[in-house]
Amino acid sequence: MNSDIAARSLRKEFGSTVALKKVDLDVPESSIYALVGPNGAGKTTLIKILMNIHLPTSGRSEVLGTDSRKLAGRCFERIGYVSENQECPNWMTVAGFLRFLQPFYPTWDSKLAAELLARYRLPTDRKLGQLSRGMRMKAQLISSLAYKPRLVVLDEPFTGLDAMVRDELIEGLLSCAEGTTILISSHDLNEIDTFASHLGYLDEGVLEFSEDIESLRGRFREIIITLGSSAALPPGMPRSWLLPEASETVVRFIDSRYDERQTLDDLGRLFPDLKDVAANPLPLRSIFVALAKNNRLQVS
Repeated sequence: MNSDIAARSLRKEFGSTVALKKVDLDVPESSIYALVGPNGAGKTTLIKILMNIHLPTSGRSEVLGTDSRKLAGRCFERIGYVSENQECPNWMTVAGFLRFLQPFYPTWDSKLAAELLARYRLPTDRKLGQLSRGMRMKAQLISSLAYKPRLVVLDEPFTGLDAMVRDELIEGLLSCAEGTTILISSHDLNEIDTFASHLGYLDEGVLEFSEDIESLRGRFREIIITLGSSAALPPGMPRSWLLPEASETVVRFIDSRYDERQTLDDLGRLFPDLKDVAANPLPLRSIFVALAKNNRLQVS
């Protein structure tokens, strides 16, 4: 597997605060990689290290084969970067902003920029400072897509946007980014559930897992078992069984390493009076709610 982004043992400290704890990350070439996790998990810190805005305390990372600490100048001709907190020259009009940027990028495609302006219905004579947040985000995205970068990095691009604007941004991104590697961070799974190919979950500076979406969906199941007597949680349950609870004759838990044969064997061993088993697939949101709850319980 070729990776356009690779990080090894990345750690970042801000004084006594540890924002990242030995993060290992691989973003496959041509993938749409969603980096998700709650607010404050360290997603923006990780992205800023990758973009050489912050230096790591220890560890290293590469972006398009270049040490991220050396990213500068012409390296960014192949990288598009959009952040929710990105500063813009608010006194420039949309058209003036794009004209200003064009000479910096030899691969700038004026036709593509015009197509995106039309798709997003942006008023080219309006100053950036006069645009709504959604319109400013559209202008920033156009400025990062018009030169057809090899890698696009989006840090919480959809925060605070309504569903229609979010969908317009996603459609525009996907329409002209075929073959491009995309790294997008978000704390809201609704934003990325429909189009991401790979997903990493970052929580309190720890990358809990990183894998393709289909693999992730396949290994998580909600297990509901019915017993012939009053339910109780036995000792020795696998650590991969998250949030177990018992009520009357029913036991529920989330199996994070679901394998039909192994799970049934474990259930038969631990629950001799087992009567019925249901193994239900979970939407991504439910998976991450379960992981977040489980992590909080382990800390407390």
